[in-house]
Amino acid sequence: MLNIYRNMFKVPDLRGKILFTLAIFGVYRLGATIPVPGIDLDAVQAFQEQQQAGGIYGLLNLFSGGALEQFSVFSLGIIPYITASIMMQLLTVVIPKLQALQDEGEAGRKVITQWTRYTTVVLALIQSTGFTYLFHVGRFTNGIDLVPNYTPGRVALIVLTMTAGTAFVMWLGEQISQRGIGNGMSLIIFVSILSQFPFVFGQIWGQTAAVGLVLRFLVIMLVFLVVIVTIIYVDQGQRRIPVSFAKRVRGRRVMGGQSTYIPLKVNTAGVIPVIFATSMLLFPSLLVTAIPSDAAWVQGLYRWVDENLGGGGQITWWYVFLLFSLIIFFTYFYNAIQFDPTRQAEMLQRQGGFIPGVRPGGQTASYLGRILNRITLPGSVFLAVIAVLPALAGLLWNIPISFSGVSILIVVGVALETMKQIESQLTMRNYEGFLT
Repeated sequence: MLNIYRNMFKVPDLRGKILFTLAIFGVYRLGATIPVPGIDLDAVQAFQEQQQAGGIYGLLNLFSGGALEQFSVFSLGIIPYITASIMMQLLTVVIPKLQALQDEGEAGRKVITQWTRYTTVVLALIQSTGFTYLFHVGRFTNGIDLVPNYTPGRVALIVLTMTAGTAFVMWLGEQISQRGIGNGMSLIIFVSILSQFPFVFGQIWGQTAAVGLVLRFLVIMLVFLVVIVTIIYVDQGQRRIPVSFAKRVRGRRVMGGQSTYIPLKVNTAGVIPVIFATSMLLFPSLLVTAIPSDAAWVQGLYRWVDENLGGGGQITWWYVFLLFSLIIFFTYFYNAIQFDPTRQAEMLQRQGGFIPGVRPGGQTASYLGRILNRITLPGSVFLAVIAVLPALAGLLWNIPISFSGVSILIVVGVALETMKQIESQLTMRNYEGFLT
């Protein structure tokens, strides 16, 4: 293993990308500790001392790398960008103009990316306004007012600072994707979640050891390790569909005749459905918090979100059921977007390829669609079970666990993808990698 780490830094290009990515991580973590101007730092410290894990707030704080509980300039983290990406993905399916832009290739994707950035800024403005109001009335802070001087000028300064912080985090992620190693946005979430694991496990230990339930802590740690191993095992699983190409004679040359396969992974969508489902459940909570009103219907909406979507800081059975169902839905939805059986069948037919025992054209498309649906079901159920497992443990044992299966899936999935990119760089230069 030490040789592998040495190999990573032997290649100048790869070494530069890794060091650049680590430098961006340092900038991001530094920004997560800088509080926004205009807040009461003593109140923030008092809140941190009594802050409890769990619920929507615990998950948001985990995704922001602890920046939310410190009310820092990066409090929103990358959540607005994720929400904006989900909205653009959904709109691409239903709006023909967006679908046409996506089919244009790189130029169309650049336009969609630009619109996603604008949407991110708008969502950041809405969410930062909501959080500022919530921290003023003490909704997430156990009644502690973090913004005592709640004037229009002070609120505008806080909102603009948090929105600028979100835009800067989005820029950092893009810089990692362009000049570093791995997907920048995914790595931003990765380092945010990873930075909170020591605190989360320490909090779970304190809650279990205080009542003499150390065995439960050991069980949670064992399940945590088993889940990681299972995620890695399932992530490597794939269904290989054999494909043969007919021989073609052009002049004196014989072309084709070889055989290959189409790899369909059991977990084709990766962690994307989990992120989509979590963000969909977070969005109503963040939306209602952006309505600073004491009207009866607003308060009723607050209560409904608290009781059904985990907005009040407590995970309920209804929340677990919704999360489970949304993950399965988004797994099928994302796979349908990423892998079109009809287009794949047409591409094979144009290239002279065929699946042994299946007629080219419509039958090939039906065959690929049937196989995709069969392997998507266990893959989606697996994602859903892993995502809700810590929440179930918290419900059964009455232990608020802020890390969830969502965070475990993201950390392991992003780590595997980044390792594969490093592996490919090392393999190109005949160096031993992580996976070989």
